Amino acid sequence: MSAMYRRRAQRTARIRDVSAPRRGVYLVPNMITSAGLFCGVFSIVQTMQGEYIKAALAILAAQVFDMLDGRVARMTNTSSRFGIEYDSLCDLVSFGVAPGLLIYSWALIPWAAWGWLAIAMYVICSALRLARFNTMVGVSSTGHFLGLPVPASAAMLASVVLMYQYVGREGLPDKHVALLLVTYLLAVLMVSTIPYASFKNLKLHRRQPLWTLMIGILFLMVLIAEYQLVIFLSVSVYVASGPLGWSWDELAGRRRTRGDEADDEEEVPLESSG
Repeated sequence: MSAMYRRRAQRTARIRDVSAPRRGVYLVPNMITSAGLFCGVFSIVQTMQGEYIKAALAILAAQVFDMLDGRVARMTNTSSRFGIEYDSLCDLVSFGVAPGLLIYSWALIPWAAWGWLAIAMYVICSALRLARFNTMVGVSSTGHFLGLPVPASAAMLASVVLMYQYVGREGLPDKHVALLLVTYLLAVLMVSTIPYASFKNLKLHRRQPLWTLMIGILFLMVLIAEYQLVIFLSVSVYVASGPLGWSWDELAGRRRTRGDEADDEEEVPLESSG
């Protein structure tokens, strides 16, 4: 009997080993994600020391690692639920807390309560946007994002700081209401349902026409020469593309509805007066 019980226990142990989830993480994509988190922490430290340009550049550097980790995970088939959750936590620091602290310390302190409430709303909306994104993984279309992506909103705030230096201004900006409104607007756009274009389906690793290489080289040259202006304009166009595209679709939809109603009215037979 003891031998039978022993064999049964061994068989049960093997079943548990097979059904138990594998422990461990994929090293390469999570190391890239950690590098992005490092940039976010570095940005916070630089903001506390008053080095706002370095803080803004660190946020933009975190953008590069954020684009790489997901692409590397997909190319190497190393995506995991752990990686998705870890990436969101890192994004909250690098693209939520870091840019919020940067814009508050750089421009919103004179606004007193309205200033810190703006970054509080910004960070909260960043967390909500990331949580909604995690719940929609594998459900929503990969052709667009629902709401402004958190990295794009962080790039917008960082590029504003860089653009201020580009136009030749020194020191801290005056009490401009535009900077306060931009912070609130970015927070609202993140939790909105306005669709934003996603570039995940771009097949840049495949063969492309020669003219696309020349365009890429020219863009790189301009970026190196005038990086503040190029980054600011590029991010501004992307942020504005969501509301503009949504407004155009709504207007086109109303025109189609009115056209259909007019066609229906024309198809109604006229009653004879005889």
